[in-house]
Amino acid sequence: MGCLLKANGLYSRTTIGAVLLAAGAGERLGGRPKALLELGGVPLVMRQLIALSGAGIDEVVVVLGHHADAVEAAIRQLPITIVCNPSPDDGQVSSVRIGLQSLSPKLDAVMVALADQPLINEQDITALIGAFKKRGDAAMVVPRVKNESGEYEPGNPVIFDAALREQWLAGSADLACRKWRLANPERVRWMETDNRRYRIDIDTPEDLDRFATSTGHTLQWPAAFAQKSLA
Repeated sequence: MGCLLKANGLYSRTTIGAVLLAAGAGERLGGRPKALLELGGVPLVMRQLIALSGAGIDEVVVVLGHHADAVEAAIRQLPITIVCNPSPDDGQVSSVRIGLQSLSPKLDAVMVALADQPLINEQDITALIGAFKKRGDAAMVVPRVKNESGEYEPGNPVIFDAALREQWLAGSADLACRKWRLANPERVRWMETDNRRYRIDIDTPEDLDRFATSTGHTLQWPAAFAQKSLA
């Protein structure tokens, strides 16, 4: 996204591309685009792009599908690549593959992020990049968040060595982040944290209620979608 290198050199030797997934139908939210839910008047997809840019990500591909025209209208002015998944109902892995194919070839690492995470910010992205740089011989870094019962659960975004992208694109159509992680646990470095922002995303009306209760902030639909029924 044309970001400058940080003065301390944090990003000077690692070129990072990001795939931002925003292709969902939002079926459980009345068929509305989750990416356009607004926090403080800013669409969630825009908040993600601001966070990625602020953390020094070099290149971003946004993958659209359902509601592509509406989401693109909110972000088309930014220096990003926008691609459309023609078959978004094939599942998230299909969007990941399209995003990976659309990134430039000369990258050191790739991040995959979700457009419906309301609270992810620049510091969260920077922390994940920092963990990646300290990963040792691991190929992927995944945030693992401690829940209220003391157990750890995987979160998003994730970041991995760009060499994995080539392996996945050359392999079977259903191979991507989660499936690879489960099959190769020895090559995953967990970034253990109590930062719940990595675990919060929006899929259902109940998620909207929980978000409001836990944060004191309300996510609002833009006017074009505000009156649409959840039925």
